[in-house]
Amino acid sequence: MPGPSEWIVVAIVALVVIFGAKKIPEMARSMGRAQSEFKKGMKEGQADLDETPPAASPPPVAATPPPAATPPPAAVPPAATLPEAAPTEQRPEGTATS
Repeated sequence: MPGPSEWIVVAIVALVVIFGAKKIPEMARSMGRAQSEFKKGMKEGQADLDETPPAASPPPVAATPPPAATPPPAAVPPAATLPEAAPTEQRPEGTATS
């Protein structure tokens, strides 16, 4: 089983074969720029988190009057005490009303 150093040699040879000798320095340069940009972003993000926002005072609590006592709902009379409706007159079909 190859050790870590042999894997590095194999990876370098594979990169040279796949990309060619001219592309490898360009790729390394662009990876270095990306890494430095990433570190810069991490530092900026950490600085933003370290900043303490100004102490915001809680909103003033308005003194609200106690709710007015609501009267109990009116008692609904039982169905037996309701006035009865007048009976409707049923007419046979086809007859007109005057």
